[in-house]
Amino acid sequence: MIIIGERINGMFKDIGEAVATKNPKPLQEWAIKQKEGGAHYLDLNTGPSCDDRVAGMKWMVEVVQEVSDLPLVLDSTNFDAIEAGLKLCKKPAMINSCPAERPKIERVFPMAVEHNAQIIGLTMNEKGIPKNADARVALAMELVAAADEFGLPMEDLFIDPLILPVNVAQDHVPEVLEAIRQIKFLADPAPRTVLGLSNVSQKSPDRPLLNRVYLAMGAACGLDAVIADANDDSLMETAASVEILLNQAIYCDSYVKVYRTR
Repeated sequence: MIIIGERINGMFKDIGEAVATKNPKPLQEWAIKQKEGGAHYLDLNTGPSCDDRVAGMKWMVEVVQEVSDLPLVLDSTNFDAIEAGLKLCKKPAMINSCPAERPKIERVFPMAVEHNAQIIGLTMNEKGIPKNADARVALAMELVAAADEFGLPMEDLFIDPLILPVNVAQDHVPEVLEAIRQIKFLADPAPRTVLGLSNVSQKSPDRPLLNRVYLAMGAACGLDAVIADANDDSLMETAASVEILLNQAIYCDSYVKVYRTR
């Protein structure tokens, strides 16, 4: 299970203020803290209040790379900002994200190939997020076809079937799991799958519990990665346990410690 640390995002008050005032300290503290928690990637998002997202993304990439060698996930709806950030990344990065809309596919996929980047593709289009698994998988197939068309290696395509909060869209929750199962059969090798895990528990009590359980359920269906709280110890222990129980990692008594440090 690949853990993408979610915390360096301008939607959080401390990060939004740091981006606005160009204060690197909160970003760098979270970069270090998330790596210590076991994150494999760091998601960077300037947030909606950033006046200049191109400049903001460039600044975020630079200050985070001063203290962390983890690969970055550049998270923005502004593709100019993503492209500017890609040019500064010391390691191949991930683009978050590209919906199944032709103009955006034509902008993002060539950019990813040029910069040796991975892509998170969203199972949504101009009509929004579909309700059932079959419609999600149909949009995933468009993204798989685009990867083939533009020469993006299939293992560099992460498809996000878009989980919504269980308290307002409970019927979507099992449909996303079924979509994950089916997506793994769309190509050989298969595209990988990812979820913005914390979305499932938005505005629900005991959010960490819902996140942990859904991570385990998703992993059993073929989920490869989550954008999540890398400093939730119980969540990270769940991710480590999932790998052992699904025979994806060799068992040892210290498997949780190994998972966090590899």
